[in-house]
Amino acid sequence: MAKALIFVYIVVAAVLLLFLSHSPRTFSGHRHRRLKLRSNYTLAPSRHHAVPFDPLVAELERHREDKEWEKQLIHQKHPELDPDPDSAPAHESQPEWEDFMDAEDYLNDEDKFNVTNRLILLFPKIDVDPADWFVTEHELTQWNLYQAQREVLHRTQREMELHDKNHDGFVSFSEYDPPNNESFGYDIGWWKEEHFNASDADGDGVLNLTEFNDFLHPADSKNPKLHQWLCKEEVRERDTDRDGKVNFKEFFHGLFDLVRNYDEESHNDSNHSDNSMDAPARVLFGQLDKDGDGYLSDAELLPIIGKLHPSEHYYAKQQADYIISQADEDKDGRLTLTEMIENPYVFYSAIFNDDEDDDGDYHDEFR
Repeated sequence: MAKALIFVYIVVAAVLLLFLSHSPRTFSGHRHRRLKLRSNYTLAPSRHHAVPFDPLVAELERHREDKEWEKQLIHQKHPELDPDPDSAPAHESQPEWEDFMDAEDYLNDEDKFNVTNRLILLFPKIDVDPADWFVTEHELTQWNLYQAQREVLHRTQREMELHDKNHDGFVSFSEYDPPNNESFGYDIGWWKEEHFNASDADGDGVLNLTEFNDFLHPADSKNPKLHQWLCKEEVRERDTDRDGKVNFKEFFHGLFDLVRNYDEESHNDSNHSDNSMDAPARVLFGQLDKDGDGYLSDAELLPIIGKLHPSEHYYAKQQADYIISQADEDKDGRLTLTEMIENPYVFYSAIFNDDEDDDGDYHDEFR
């Protein structure tokens, strides 16, 4: 059945391409834009890493990022060798990605990377729930989420290789070296033993790959101990008077803005005064304050912890909503293959070089 469906997709795609090539509004009218890979990798990962829509582009970027990671790691471990990480001896033994493929040229050679052909290939992989010739917001969100999870796990595996000193496939707290340099960009307070223990779901004292992934990305974990730990961290961070709880003032200046930003993606601080937001803030505070004591404990923050620390699903849905809003020409809330083909750079907008497009809309925040 699956093979038959794929065959039908291929036939329809071929017919569609033939139609577009002879129609007045032909795809060839879209000027080929230069695609661009990201290359600003740092050893300090942020809490959210957006990824490309196309897994092939993601793979090219991973190769480039791995190479940069190796160079920076060598320089961090052996700064005395040379101030230039490119000339470190160990780097010379690493194969050059550009030696067997110039990724930038690959993307910008239409014979090698044709965005129309890529969308035709990817469409049936996204249109699966159900396979009905339409890509919905849910299907696109799930696609983006899967790509993001692959990217996150790849980085976690790389980090685990760094910290697993005895190479037993686990990381103990003594093996994990918390960052101790501001240049890493970490919040030093996060890397405490309480955080480590909360990540240790089976309580065996070490973290396997799944647990270590949760340790690095607690917002995406299904481990309730980590959610509770995140709540405690929020209380510690917001509790300015150090009474162990969050009063309304501490809630209003910080936490409420995060919740509102989550609920209103287009929220702009300049549009709302403190006075206008006081009433809705008090309503939410009262809903969370289950015991009515006028304070929020860490347990009472649990219902909103997902808004204070958005998961990859949140960002995947943001990207899906944006793509549909730009490519959905008949405004029915879903995408056909034709709409995707006729709006190809909506899907690749975060990687093409915008300098060559006067009316382009660059959305790097969705990467």
